[in-house]
Amino acid sequence: MRKINLSSLLFKKLLIIVPVLVILFVAVTGGAIADRVFGFKPLDRLFPRASQPNTVNQKIVREESVVTDVFDNVSPSVVTVSIEVPQRRILNFDMFNGFKQGTVGGKPQDIGTGFILSSDGLIVTNKHVVSDTTGTYKVVTKDNKEYKVDKISRDPSNDIAILKINATGLTPVKLGNSSNLKVGQFVIAIGTALGEFRNTVTTGVVSGLGRGIDAGSDFQGYVERLDNVIQTDAAINPGNSGGPLINSTGEVIGINVAVAQGAQNIGFAIPIDVVRLALDQFKQNGKFASKAFLGVSYQMVNLSTAISNDIPQGAYVKDVVAGSPAEKAGIQVDDIITKIDGVDVRDDNGGLTAIIAKKKVGDKIKVDIWRNGNTSTIEVDLGDAGQ
Repeated sequence: MRKINLSSLLFKKLLIIVPVLVILFVAVTGGAIADRVFGFKPLDRLFPRASQPNTVNQKIVREESVVTDVFDNVSPSVVTVSIEVPQRRILNFDMFNGFKQGTVGGKPQDIGTGFILSSDGLIVTNKHVVSDTTGTYKVVTKDNKEYKVDKISRDPSNDIAILKINATGLTPVKLGNSSNLKVGQFVIAIGTALGEFRNTVTTGVVSGLGRGIDAGSDFQGYVERLDNVIQTDAAINPGNSGGPLINSTGEVIGINVAVAQGAQNIGFAIPIDVVRLALDQFKQNGKFASKAFLGVSYQMVNLSTAISNDIPQGAYVKDVVAGSPAEKAGIQVDDIITKIDGVDVRDDNGGLTAIIAKKKVGDKIKVDIWRNGNTSTIEVDLGDAGQ
């Protein structure tokens, strides 16, 4: 019988086991050192982790850095618009002391926002921000430099105005593109919130596209229908009007124009493509181009409303401007404009404003009117929105 040398066998096994243990020890220790010192995780390449606990923190840091970077880069180009109206006496009623004399005006008041278009002093804001022709205006930059507004040019058909100040070396914004915006896209707003808090920054997303709103109010004596505007949940407060709506790369993609009355977190901005077209015309001629004018205030009737009320789709006339082409042609309140030159007036083709925008001053158009169940066609000579 062959004898087994146990000591020899044990020695041979140790020769195999010990090197393996040494290799494992070196691998684990080296991996730990690489992870701690260099942040290198070799096992993650072979065995990816199910979740990364710091992903949320990294995302928050990235969003914060986007906002801070955009604010640092764009805020020097954002200005506060201020007005000073002549001082006048008024009577105030106090329930304890009766009527008392007081005064209003005579002091500058921040009323809105604007942003710089050129280094030599062209600034854009909303037309309704500078609608008071009795006051004098100035703009205040982020570094608190004040400039008198020398000239104001108001767009006759859009809620846009160009201010000219005597300055050089200003930092203009970078204009983006609003035609490729998507719902849910991250946006940033900068402005003078409530006419008091300058350089306020808010964030949100594009909440909707192609909206229609009325800018201004009857109490201000100024109401204008704006179609195809951007809806956002970035806080747009009174005083933000005329300020920039900015994408994550620091490009201006809209002009903040209004906040929905009685609602929270619903603001609107004019697409920058509309502004760019108006600015191109302004730079060529030194004034905004004349725009065709019909002269009605309206509300669009969509398909569901038309079906439920047994009326046609179109533009329901809420008011007719006195002396306008619409009034002269016989258009009345409660009429529904269904077609213009054979083109259906529908929400999905931009509504009445989009159709009129394609016409020229002096054009004779055929307007199909639905009134009390009957349809008729009338001719209207379009006027000039600037007159």
